[in-house]
Amino acid sequence: MNIIDLGTRDYKEVWDIQKIIHERRVDDMVDDTLFLVEHDHVLTLGKSGKRENLLIPEGMLEEKGIKYYEIERGGDITYHGPGQLVGYPIMNIKQGLAGVRPFIEHLEDMIIHTLGDFNVTGNKQYKMIGVWTDKGKICSIGVAVKHWVSLHGFALNVNTDLSYFHLIHPCGMPDITMTSMEKILGHQVNMHDVKLRLVKNFETVFNQEMTSRCLEKIL
Repeated sequence: MNIIDLGTRDYKEVWDIQKIIHERRVDDMVDDTLFLVEHDHVLTLGKSGKRENLLIPEGMLEEKGIKYYEIERGGDITYHGPGQLVGYPIMNIKQGLAGVRPFIEHLEDMIIHTLGDFNVTGNKQYKMIGVWTDKGKICSIGVAVKHWVSLHGFALNVNTDLSYFHLIHPCGMPDITMTSMEKILGHQVNMHDVKLRLVKNFETVFNQEMTSRCLEKIL
């Protein structure tokens, strides 16, 4: 499986990359691939989301330097920005996982193991997707699956500025509290260290051997 660290990139640019690699994965032209990235400030609304969960006029977003996209993943509205580790697994989930729900549960398990490596206790909530702590939700998950190949993925709050979540009802839930590793631990967390542990846990949970690649090698 390919692992590609994109650093910090514009959301739309990475969304376009995802769609290219998704098509190639459907056609068996590339292996399963996990992208890791941080985004500039952006709000995305899933296909089942409601615009009223955006709490400020859309026209004000540009003034605040926030982009907005309506996209094809599941779920409602969420925020991405600096200090948040976003992962996009482009994977054939018919081979081995056999379904969307087991795929999502694997992602949740992988995040929970990664949090545990930093002494943060994560858990699942009944009938809710994502990873939670006793201080609030720390990881959102929203995926799309076409022709048995996934795109979009998860967003783990590492050193995220949580004030941006006040602009929305995160995941469409008015009473939700969002938290981060930094807030729980009381100090900033080294993003490189989080990436290393996450990749190791991804390998274990998904039973995949990861190989670091550069984007140009698979485009």
